[in-house]
Amino acid sequence: MSQKPTIVARKNGPYFVTNCRMLKGLADGKVYETDGRVKLCRCGGSSNKPFCDGTHNQNGFTDDKAADRATDKRDNYTGAAVTLHDNRGICAHAARCTDGLASVFRLGTEPWIDPDGADAEAIVAQVNQCPSGALSYSVDGVEHRDRDRDPMILIAPNGPYAIFGGADLQEVTWGEGASKEHFDLCRCGHSKNKPFCSGAHWDHHFDEQAPKPSE
Repeated sequence: MSQKPTIVARKNGPYFVTNCRMLKGLADGKVYETDGRVKLCRCGGSSNKPFCDGTHNQNGFTDDKAADRATDKRDNYTGAAVTLHDNRGICAHAARCTDGLASVFRLGTEPWIDPDGADAEAIVAQVNQCPSGALSYSVDGVEHRDRDRDPMILIAPNGPYAIFGGADLQEVTWGEGASKEHFDLCRCGHSKNKPFCSGAHWDHHFDEQAPKPSE
């Protein structure tokens, strides 16, 4: 397996990535050439996305976490065949779970997860689609959270950087039960849980084709 990249979130600045072996568009498959070292925009305003062009110095970008962010707390939902673990505080709201298996992941219903709402195989397959690491599962008391993949940084269209295969993300506080093999990093500049994505790109209509106006 390839050596994992190292990612440093510079204070009020870009992600500085070393050993960046794979930087790729998630939707179009475009591969960005790098020499292994790259600065990735996370203020949302660069005119050269996904790369930093220094706009964070002019648009008021701050990497502070929001006081009203979702609580970092993992909840467990125990079913007959599988137990689901969920931390809403690190969810990126990609909606893979609710769109893919609505009988288990139920919007507007409490509890919002029904671990007996589908067979175990379907539930496991859906949890494995979670990009943020908010969801994991246990079978027979053994938790399954990470997967065996080559390290890569994927760029979600008008969304976050999706890290697969692990990376050495330095100087961060990880959420309870968070995966260090797969997680989403904010690039719109508005996340409430920086450097991690909180789904704020949806509310702010992040457009990767345009710079964010100065604030």
